[in-house]
Amino acid sequence: MSAFPSHAQPGANACVIRASIPADASGLAALHNLPGYRQGTLRIPFHTEAELRRRLESKPPEVTTLLAEIDGQIVGDIGMTRFTGRRNHVATIGMGVHDDFQRRGIGRALLSAIIDLADNWLNITRLELTVYTDNAAAIGLYQSFGFEQEGLHRAFAFRNGIFVDALAMARL
Repeated sequence: MSAFPSHAQPGANACVIRASIPADASGLAALHNLPGYRQGTLRIPFHTEAELRRRLESKPPEVTTLLAEIDGQIVGDIGMTRFTGRRNHVATIGMGVHDDFQRRGIGRALLSAIIDLADNWLNITRLELTVYTDNAAAIGLYQSFGFEQEGLHRAFAFRNGIFVDALAMARL
């Protein structure tokens, strides 16, 4: 486990980054069903604990899932899927942070942990992601880690009754 400070306030409890396990299904369902969390992801409403438990129990070996926890509460998560064959040097990532814990360094801690894993343990030389064009905070976070915009996906996803665009970003 890695511990990162929670930037909420001086003396605040540490944010712990660790692998997610099936027992986390309830906390992850609560996180995934938050409207702000969902706004920045491809998730749809009404994720169930049982659905998330099944996903965690049957997770393929090329998928890594980490979560951020403060005082036993799950406040963010990140996933990385490694490709195979001629793209075995590539992985894609997706992440989200709890509505009430945004802009406290949790996304930075999650991203730092997954990049360390990719760079120093899995020999991943290209990380890819998509981010909605209206998510300036996430775009800034990704750019601070060396992600660069490579393209625009028009009408990428249907969110809140409209189609929204997303940026294709990568870090080499």
